[in-house]
Amino acid sequence: MSKIIKISDETFDTQLEQLPKEVIFCNNCVISNQRPRIKFHQKVKGQCSACDYAEEKKEINWEKREKELQNLCDHYRSKDGSWDVIVPSSGGKDSGMVAHKLKHKYGMHPLTITWAPFIYTDIGWKNFIAMKDKGFDNILIHPDGELHRKLALLAFDLHGDGWDPFAYGQNYLAWHLSIKFNIPLIFFGENAEPEYGGDLTNKDNPSTPMDQWDDVFYKGSGVHKLIEAGLKRNIFNSRDLKKTSLDFYRPPLKEDIKRVGCDMRWWSYYENWVPQWNYYYAAENTGFTANDDRSEGTYQKYGSIDDKLDGFHWWMAYMKFGICRTTYDAAHEIRDGHINRDEAVALVHKYDGEFPNRYWKDFLKYLDITDKEFWYVADKYRSRHIWKPSGAKFSGYSPEAQYKLWKLRHQVEY
Repeated sequence: MSKIIKISDETFDTQLEQLPKEVIFCNNCVISNQRPRIKFHQKVKGQCSACDYAEEKKEINWEKREKELQNLCDHYRSKDGSWDVIVPSSGGKDSGMVAHKLKHKYGMHPLTITWAPFIYTDIGWKNFIAMKDKGFDNILIHPDGELHRKLALLAFDLHGDGWDPFAYGQNYLAWHLSIKFNIPLIFFGENAEPEYGGDLTNKDNPSTPMDQWDDVFYKGSGVHKLIEAGLKRNIFNSRDLKKTSLDFYRPPLKEDIKRVGCDMRWWSYYENWVPQWNYYYAAENTGFTANDDRSEGTYQKYGSIDDKLDGFHWWMAYMKFGICRTTYDAAHEIRDGHINRDEAVALVHKYDGEFPNRYWKDFLKYLDITDKEFWYVADKYRSRHIWKPSGAKFSGYSPEAQYKLWKLRHQVEY
């Protein structure tokens, strides 16, 4: 084993200890109670909180919310055409829709900013360039590659998700550039917590307080814990920790946020969030193109397609929670009225938990680990109340061989 991946049960993911030991599935969609922070039986017996929220959305006065958005834009709109709103954007369907509507419907002057993926896919880079060429200023930041890789290795071992360093930068970069350029307004896309079945505390709020971000977005662990672990394992040295590039992984100082008046908002508060509608809009207006093939682990072709390592973020959730990308996609489409539950169950049975084999070698190479080390970490995070040994004999470290060793104890049924 490398000095990065230790043979221990150490983990910083505080979500795991909170999982219910009895697995149940929503009787309206296909999500289970293993999704962190989800609630069941709040309004309807057997129904999850994401479905409850979907019903609430039908009663929201969206015309009133749109007027709130118009007033917000009127307040911040620059008179000289200078940047007046920051939009974190990958060039994907969601951020493309937000940036385009802010510019062309609400008369704003957005600065789009991009925290680069770990490894761009061809379609991801194509969509990024296409959106930029549709008339958007953009700042693309590639983090320090050596530092980023070390953090990803530590996150894979200690969070069970090497994707988290990307998440830190994706969220905090906007705040840092808001302060640097004195642009208070920041617009993100959807508040994924109420949309997909998480914490509902801020379902009626246009933003989420930053002091809640560690628990909601980062598994209860900010980058400081990874840095401490890296120091103990001699992964980092004093030179690494003096680099200003570490700032992108951490929130700005509170006094700087207050001085500029940073004002972060969720677009999904102001407009009903329907991923399929976003796709149609972006395809028509920002040059967005879906993938030729579906993404591994799901049936759709247009979500999270810009990073070769993205599929492992979803797949590690499969180890922890027994649900993967198809479950989330299909559940939302049920709530949007695009498919029924039987269709969703069929999709889950066919695609959920499919191994992201297309970029597995890229993942191993990026983290500089062996296939044996990969499966050691995967099994460390495999929740035993969700998985059981199949009784098959060990036959190697290929995905095909490893998949024979375990079975889900519970799966959504018709």
